[in-house]
This record gives sequence, C-alpha cells and structure tokens, in this order.
Amino acid sequence: FLHPPPHSYRGAATMLSLGGAQGIRVFRACCQNKDSIVRLSSRIGRMQTLHTKMLDQANQVRTLAFMSNGGITSLEGAGSTNRVSSPSSKMFLSARSFLTRNRMSLRGGTRSLQGAAEGAKSAHGFDYDYFVIGGGSGGVRSSRIAASHGAKVALVESASGGSTADGGYGGLGGTCVNVGCVPKKLMVYGSHYPHDLEDAKAYGWDMTEPKLNWQRMIENKNKEIARLNGIYERMLKNAGVEVIQGRGTLVDKHTVDVDGKKYTADKILVAVGGWPSLPKIPGIEHAITSNEAFFLKERPQRVIVVGGGYIAIEFAGIFNGYGSQVTQLYRGDLWLRGFDKDVREHLVNEYKEQGVDVRFNSNIAKIEKSGDGLKATLEDGSVLDADVIMYATGRSPRTKDLGCEKVGVELDKNGAIVVNEGFQTSVENIYAVGDVINRIQLTPVALAEGHCLADTLFGGKPRKTDYSDVPTAVFSQPSIGTVGLTEEQAREKYGEVHIYKTSFRAMKHTLTGRQEKTFMKLIVHPETDKVLGVHMVGDAAGEIIQLAGVCMKAGATKADFDNTIGVHPTSAEEFVTLRTRFGA
Repeated sequence: FLHPPPHSYRGAATMLSLGGAQGIRVFRACCQNKDSIVRLSSRIGRMQTLHTKMLDQANQVRTLAFMSNGGITSLEGAGSTNRVSSPSSKMFLSARSFLTRNRMSLRGGTRSLQGAAEGAKSAHGFDYDYFVIGGGSGGVRSSRIAASHGAKVALVESASGGSTADGGYGGLGGTCVNVGCVPKKLMVYGSHYPHDLEDAKAYGWDMTEPKLNWQRMIENKNKEIARLNGIYERMLKNAGVEVIQGRGTLVDKHTVDVDGKKYTADKILVAVGGWPSLPKIPGIEHAITSNEAFFLKERPQRVIVVGGGYIAIEFAGIFNGYGSQVTQLYRGDLWLRGFDKDVREHLVNEYKEQGVDVRFNSNIAKIEKSGDGLKATLEDGSVLDADVIMYATGRSPRTKDLGCEKVGVELDKNGAIVVNEGFQTSVENIYAVGDVINRIQLTPVALAEGHCLADTLFGGKPRKTDYSDVPTAVFSQPSIGTVGLTEEQAREKYGEVHIYKTSFRAMKHTLTGRQEKTFMKLIVHPETDKVLGVHMVGDAAGEIIQLAGVCMKAGATKADFDNTIGVHPTSAEEFVTLRTRFGA
C-alpha cells in the first residue's frame, strides 16, 4: 500500500507481453495489490462481526443526537462517549476508507466493501446497509454517496425509462430526466426557433418558410432520454450500487418487497417522488398531463392548458412557440403564486403580446368528446373547442400503495411523508427525501437532501439541507429567474425595504422590432444594505440567477453590486447599474 494501484490489469498485462523490467514490476504490483485487498476484505469481515454492536450503538447515539436537536452542534456537544475510539475500530474505519478510495482502480475488481464475499449478508444480518426505493434525483444521489462511504446499497426503480410512452413515464433519473426538466427544456429550445428565424430577417438573413416535423423532434428527444437513462445506470453500477428493476413496497421496518421478492436492509430510503394530479370532473379521462404531453404523436392545433404554476406556464409557451393556438386557464386572480407580483404581472403582459389567450378566474366544469376534438364547458357556461386539454394543476406525493401506513410511516393530509430535519420518518430507520416529502419540489433540492442524508448516515459527516435563498427558474418565454425574498415577503418580514427595478427592450430586439421586455428587480434591506431578493424576467434569466444566488449566499450588499463593474453590452449589467430607488 506504499504506492498507488495500477490503473488496470489489462494495461499491466500489455506491458508484460511487450517485455521489459518495468512491465514485470507493474504486473507484480497489480497482483500484490489485488491479493492485499482480498486479504484485507477478509480481515474486515471478521472485524465487522466483532464490532458491529459497538459501531451500531455509536452511530445510533450520533444519529439520534443529530436528528433530535439540530445536527452538528448537538453532536459536538454530546461528548467523546459518542465516538468509537478503540484501536480496532480505527483500524476498521481506516481499512474501509482505503477500499472505498481504491475499489474503482482495478477494472473488474473490488466494487464495494463487501466485494470479497459477493452476495453475503451485511454484518448486521440484513442483505444491505441501505435500500433505496426510487431512482430519481434524490434516490440516485443518496445511494451513490452512501456507496462511496462504503455502505452496501441497492436501489429499486419501477419504471423502465422515459424514452417511450409505455416505459412508465419514468426511469433512472426520475421525473426530471424522463418527463420533467430535461425533455421540457429541450422542447423549450425547439419552440424558440420560429421566432429566431423571423428575427433573422432584421439581421439580413432571408429564410425559406420553416416546416415543422414534430415526430422527428419527439424521436430525437426520446433518444436523448434513453442515453441519459443509460448513463444513470452505469453511474450507479460503477459506484457499487445494485440496481433492481421492479416496484418496491414496504413490508416492515427492515424489509422491502419487489414484485414478490423480499430484500432486507438496516436502513431504508423512500424517494419515489410525485405524480400529476387531476381534478374529479366529468370527462377528465379525455385530458392529459405533462406525462402524456411529451409523447404526443403530432402537434395539436388547438390546446387548452389548465393551471398557473411552472409546468402550465412552460407548456403554454412551448405549444405557442410550436404554432398551436393556446388558451391558458387559471382559477385564481394571478398565476405563479409565491413569486414576486411584479414578475407575475410582467409575464402576463409578455404572454398576451405573444398571442396566448390568458384567462384568470376561469376553470373547466366538464369535458366532452366532440367529433375529432374536445369540448370544454367552463364554470361560467362558455365553451371552448380544443384538440388537446392539458392539466398542470399540481403534483401529489407517490405514496399510494407503498405500504407506509402498514409499517407506521406517518403521512400528512396530502399523502406526503412526514420527516424531521434529518429526513427521518416516524419509523426510526426509514428515511425520505425529494418530492415525496413535499418541501421544495426542485431537482437540485432533492439532490442536496439525498447527499446530506448519505453523509449523515454513512460518512460520519452529519449535516442539514439549507433551504434558504434557493435560486430557481421558470422556463417560460421569456424565462424567469428568482432568488431570495419577494417584495411582499420582504415587507411582511422587515416592514420598509428599498426597491430597485427596471424594464427595457433588450438590445437584440432594437432591430427585430419585437416588443418583448426584460424586467429586473433588487430588494434591499434599508439598514444593513443587504440584498434580500433578486428577480428577473428575460433571456437567459436562469443562467444569470444562478450567480445571483452565489451573491446572496455570500451576503452581498447593494454597495457590492454598485461597486462591481458591468459587462457591456449585456442585460445582466443592469443589476450593477441600478441607482434610482423606486418610490423614493
């Protein structure tokens, strides 16, 4: 162990076949290193048997301290008795760390701490240390990180992939990869091209009339999703995670049933995500959700989109960009509840300018088949005809028939799993992360939750997920980027705040004549000068808001923005040149 392991036996064998002292030395080093790892794995197996109780007791104390009273602080204050410090335990942890670092260095070699006795049960008597139900963002990240810490991990996923309509509308990568963020963003890109081609004329380009091949776009999208599914599977297997295809349900606190086969684990993670919900109205069976929208055989001529959140607004923009006649219905006074009011109102004007028929305080009472299309009767008695009616009115945690009630896992009134700040459910060894706990339903949040949990349970690094100042984007047209407090939230929390905002036509459209406007806004604490919120509607808002999120985390002040030299000519420079306080 005094020199690093060679990259592969195949390379060493090649050098040996070519002859030379160097090749012989490398080959011998390979053999010695492999034999050493096998011997060490055997020793660890014996040591695990001796120290399982000691480690389990110590980990239980550490985890309970973290789960109950605020994580790292309570753990550090718990005293040295919470740590295992015997020489043999240190040897075990050191050896496990060595194998974790080196398990991927030998092609086809040790894949996990248990690799020397493949298929054997863990020292605590269960099949696995960690069993993850759900192959979405949170589940994949948590399983990979746990395996990197030396845990024996399995992950079960029920859907076979989002590259086909019959793949269960999911697969490895979860909603985001299969029927969410990724395919949606690809379709947003595609929907921009008609505008781009039209705008090109102002810059001297004469284009022939574009012709849409919807089916080709869908096929190309499907190929990309299949590619990503394969990457996720290889990534998990390379990390040492066993991937199981099937539907997993809870049997008891240590047992998961996968299509009739039982698996046991010391700890279980539920990361099954959410599912589109539909209202109970006559004819709802004729409507679709975002799941089906990704697999439409042809572009619909007339579309009704029902809803006022991320998904509804994004798909209204997608269909409109691809040339559909779009009507968007929302039952409330103004869409995007929870966003800054100025942002919400600005986007309404932009959508109406683009030709989307936006109707607030409107809802469908019933849906009927009408010839080759559909007829929607609204609550006010008016009637709309459509080829497709798509609902995007919310998503529900996917806990139905999962077995939560059977094993005592508490659910809230909406079916979400109730967890503490350490993601522990009402059953002490069962955890949950992601959309199924219904906190912030964003992919990066699920990733952070899964990572924190794996570090806490298996990495000896107890930590919590920070939900403050989470940047987010809506891929509307134009897009929205936002981080921090809205003006309404800031005034409720602090009373008086300083507002800086601007609206302008981006430089690109000074030639095209397009009336699209960019909107930017800063919310500042009047006494500390700290920036409380950053909001934008405009081209590349999602890209810009990511760096604004870094500024917020660093505690940037308005003076910091003012002292930053702008990048010219860009829209983003407006954030560092805003000088006039609104309403002053």
